[in-house]
Amino acid sequence: MALTASAPAPSALAAPAPTAATPAPPALASSDLTASAPAPPGPTASAPTTPAPASPTPTASAPAASTPSAPAPAPPTPTPPVPADERLRRWRLVLGGGDADGTGRVLTGADAAVDGALAALYDRHPDDHGHDRTSTGTGRSRTAGLGASVPSVVRWLGDIRAYFPAPVVQVMQRDAIDRLGLATLLLEPEMLAAVEPDVHLVGTLLSLRDAMPETTRETARAVVRKVADDLERRLAARTRATLTGALDRSARTSRPRHRDIDWDRTIRANLKNHLPEHRTVVPERLVGHARAARGVRKEVVLCVDQSGSMAASVVHAAVFAAVLASLRTIATRLVVFDTAVADLTDRLDDPVDVLFGTRLGGGTDIDRALAHCQAGITRPADTVVVLISDLYEGGARDGLTKRVAAMKASGTQVVVLLALSDEGTPAYDRDRAAALAALGVPAFACTPDLFPEIMAAALEKRPLPIPAD
Repeated sequence: MALTASAPAPSALAAPAPTAATPAPPALASSDLTASAPAPPGPTASAPTTPAPASPTPTASAPAASTPSAPAPAPPTPTPPVPADERLRRWRLVLGGGDADGTGRVLTGADAAVDGALAALYDRHPDDHGHDRTSTGTGRSRTAGLGASVPSVVRWLGDIRAYFPAPVVQVMQRDAIDRLGLATLLLEPEMLAAVEPDVHLVGTLLSLRDAMPETTRETARAVVRKVADDLERRLAARTRATLTGALDRSARTSRPRHRDIDWDRTIRANLKNHLPEHRTVVPERLVGHARAARGVRKEVVLCVDQSGSMAASVVHAAVFAAVLASLRTIATRLVVFDTAVADLTDRLDDPVDVLFGTRLGGGTDIDRALAHCQAGITRPADTVVVLISDLYEGGARDGLTKRVAAMKASGTQVVVLLALSDEGTPAYDRDRAAALAALGVPAFACTPDLFPEIMAAALEKRPLPIPAD
């Protein structure tokens, strides 16, 4: 799987080769590698030209001449065939060296440097003594990896940033932390200054917070600040616009101005006045949107699981909580929990302070956290509680469902997100998710881009736009 993650890299790196600058390296690499699999370059090299015959060019020009007012778009430029030698080069970078190398292609120059950076991370095999070794294909083994020294790691980080695009760099950094045990090296200021900041790196730093020396804290805060600022820049404007509109629409009036009339609700409210002979409905009572109130109208409680598996969700939730807190018509609370509960509402003016107030790892007591949230609800009918958790409960087994049922009975809207991240379907407790669904509270994963729409629907008390599996 690690090789798959890095597959886009070779095509992105081969700047000297014209065919390597494709906009979608993974797709190109896949198709080219497949084309070259049968072997000899002779018959295979012409195969890529078959999907784009020469006939579209004259055919497209005919309609353009007959209908000058609506010219047909120019036909797509056929993709030139990839030379056999270039295909072998890509295969060699994907497969690595040693026993995996069946191409006979020797790498030189920048390609050799790229291969070295990949080998340092992905060509590691433990020997009988537990040491990592890399096979050379000659029956001998050489020690591989980045070594324990910070300068060596920083040099490697600089290399991969030069060779690969930022998304690939972030994947390789995460793999290095997981595979090579580099978490402790993140406590060095030089190391932190060299890494490419992302959500996962922030999660690692937060989990190392207590072990972090004083000399590293400011650098770590700068890394966390950069990620938080980038997320806020990407998500804040859309969140504010979506939720402000939802709050405006959620207030109803029976004397709306003409431009504020909700025609769907007005028709439904006046169906008894339907005149079939005139094929019309007499609007005896108008329903519309009221002007936005100046005071707080809704309360939102974000209840976030801070166990280690929820690191990315904690980062996104902190940023969203800060954005929601900036809306005057929403009273926002942020509660994080493991086996203990921490209320971070007083830190919402700065998401970095929120993140450094969390403690990633530890057990989970969801019922206790929800009890804390429930105790602070003063207007249940105007409150939305968002539980962000994988639902692995370490507390009372049935406490979670009973608590959610009680909150719903009081009029509180409850939303359960299994994750708030871009990671796809998370691992979660399916039995508890099914029990919540039986209460009318579906549990699902949500990407940061979808979160504003989820919150808008909850504030308006309409069905949630649950993403398809």
